[in-house]
Amino acid sequence: MLSEHYETIEILGTNIAIGILFLLIGLAIQDVLTKSNVPKFGRWFVWLVLFLGCAGFIAKGIIQVIWEAGI
Repeated sequence: MLSEHYETIEILGTNIAIGILFLLIGLAIQDVLTKSNVPKFGRWFVWLVLFLGCAGFIAKGIIQVIWEAGI
């Protein structure tokens, strides 16, 4: 049974690992921003860039699924 679902498990594990990586990056950025007393505008800009990076990754995944499905 494991060999039949190996690809699905691998894709799921990769997506979970990347999600955890994004979470850890966010926590590291939050720590740096609070310890270095960054102004509010700078904080918004940093979080905007981080959000756009995550949104781009999610959009890429959705586009890839649609492309492979042939919709």
